[in-house]
Amino acid sequence: MDDFDKMALVVDWLDACRNRKLDVLLDLYDPSASLECRCDRIVISGRAALSAYWQSKLTAAAPEAFVLEEISPFGERILLDCSDFETRRVRIAFTFDARGKIAHTDCRPAPT
Repeated sequence: MDDFDKMALVVDWLDACRNRKLDVLLDLYDPSASLECRCDRIVISGRAALSAYWQSKLTAAAPEAFVLEEISPFGERILLDCSDFETRRVRIAFTFDARGKIAHTDCRPAPT
């Protein structure tokens, strides 16, 4: 399934975050996916770890969190500039597997 719409998947990811839909969010990830957050200095992998991480972030999210600023392709990845759960500006690089699932996300403060 390597012909899926990566940008649409990232928009679905952002919608799931914005709507605090943990199950929908987790279903977008491969079960063995990993996440690196340079803002929080954390690296995790697997559905259970992703669930714990995102549960805490979605529960604590500000009402104006997860606002899209820019989305663009970057090679095989998609770059998303948005606000995080605390409304900080971040850039997230999404990498995908061949089945159309998120394999890895790398989050860092957005360039100024």
